Amino acid sequence: MKKLIIGNWKMYPAELKSAREKFTAIKKVAGTLKNVQTVVCPPFVFVGDLKKLAMGNRCTLGAQNAWIAKDGAYTGEVSPAMLASMGINYVIIGHSERRELGETDELINKKVVAGVKAGLMVVLCVGERERDVDGEYLKYIANQIRLALVGVSKKDLSNLIVAYEPIWAIGKNATHSATADDALEVSILIKRSLSYLYGKEGSAVPVLYGGSVDAKNGADILEKSQIAGLLVGRASLDPAVFGEILRGVEKIKQ
Repeated sequence: MKKLIIGNWKMYPAELKSAREKFTAIKKVAGTLKNVQTVVCPPFVFVGDLKKLAMGNRCTLGAQNAWIAKDGAYTGEVSPAMLASMGINYVIIGHSERRELGETDELINKKVVAGVKAGLMVVLCVGERERDVDGEYLKYIANQIRLALVGVSKKDLSNLIVAYEPIWAIGKNATHSATADDALEVSILIKRSLSYLYGKEGSAVPVLYGGSVDAKNGADILEKSQIAGLLVGRASLDPAVFGEILRGVEKIKQ
């Protein structure tokens, strides 16, 4: 099975020209890889233009967010149906930065339900702010999963991906990235949580890791943690670095 590598560009770059150049360079590498599925999630305003450049299936586009309704009086929002109509297959929901802006578990749940019902591949982000010696962070993550999936049925699971992003390993203030052992521990927890909710079908849901992923640790985490792919932030904005991550993943024995 192909490894799934998702690049989250966040609110970068500032200009369309730069976005085109970055995507073209990434696509050039991704298009040569047989064992990697690459998905780039740019800001909404660039999706239409970049979609014209996304030829083939090895490098596709996703979205960083979506709203809870198909349409309506929701100024500034973008619906899952709109994304689907553009041929966008992936959407990130519940990213820690969205949660920091005030998104609650209830709102994230509504977004997850809307996304899977629209036929999108929903990438649900979960993760703890800090780790404690008593292991309470594991209960926290399990509860995030439970609350996010209220109303999601077994038949919807084929449209679900869970991405583990430890908040302490993300952004400029990250002290260090999680280790392969950290990723393995939580991926097992996520699989068990999904199995508890859905039975054996739940354990088939892919799990990704995201959090200060770079060319040095990406392939190592994948090899040692048994996860299905990576959610890459800052490094995905540098085509040279992102390309190195993709090539490193391609070399992993299937």
